Amino acid sequence: MELRDIEIFLVLAEELHFGRTAARLHVSQARVSQAIKKQERRIGAVLFERTSRTVALTEIGRRLWDDLQPVYVDLQDSLDRARMAARGVTSRLRVAMMPFNVADMHHYWQGFRSRHPQCELQIRPVPFLDPFGRLRAGDMDVLVTWLPVEEPDLTVGPVLCTDSRLLAVPRDHELAGRSTVSIEDFADFAHATAPDMPDYWEDHYLPFHTPRGRLIERSQTVTSPDELINLVTMGEIIHAFPSHVTRYWGLSNIGWVPVSGLPALSYALVWRTEAETDLTRALADTVRDMGSLHF
Repeated sequence: MELRDIEIFLVLAEELHFGRTAARLHVSQARVSQAIKKQERRIGAVLFERTSRTVALTEIGRRLWDDLQPVYVDLQDSLDRARMAARGVTSRLRVAMMPFNVADMHHYWQGFRSRHPQCELQIRPVPFLDPFGRLRAGDMDVLVTWLPVEEPDLTVGPVLCTDSRLLAVPRDHELAGRSTVSIEDFADFAHATAPDMPDYWEDHYLPFHTPRGRLIERSQTVTSPDELINLVTMGEIIHAFPSHVTRYWGLSNIGWVPVSGLPALSYALVWRTEAETDLTRALADTVRDMGSLHF
């Protein structure tokens, strides 16, 4: 079985959708179908049950996924290590960012790289979809996210930055002309949420109730910043952002209003305690030595 065919099988087993699998792998749906049919002929059994509406793994398909997935991950890791060694790199640290201000934090990354030149430091944005779950799954080594983080299996490191809050509304919104808005005003309008957020964590970002006990309604579910800002521009929601986003989203149809009664957000390094390494500690030491930012 060719490596590409293995990859197609594994991704289809995750997505259970031929179109999404093709898009994710940048191939045609016909290529996905051909690869699966070839594997089924070679194995002599059906791997996926297909209907006009659903795709599901068969029992044999599930067994094959269980066997192939760890082998594929190990193979990819081996290839990555070989590529890094060819560049004189001996290790890698993957940092996922929930805030938008990668540029503001550039001096931390440069500081770490200067101290550890043989480590490849990867900085990547992360979607809102279950970031703690992805950290636990090993998709990232360190997560930069807002506090508090009260997870027994996660270690909270030093704070990188603390940021005040601004409310994003359409330019023609009734709140757009205000010099400030209160958290009580939030209850009059719809907001958005992200799936799989711990309640305490979401409540710190956007309370579920105002100080007077009024419900702050979440009418939309989003998984990315693009979805979020699009809902604001269309007038479907309002949303309180950390203030640094105004330096990265220069949108003429968005108004930014200061918010009273909403605490600033502090963003810190977070990592899985049992997966702590010398590199995660080295990044934390770099941040502590350089001090945190305030916006």
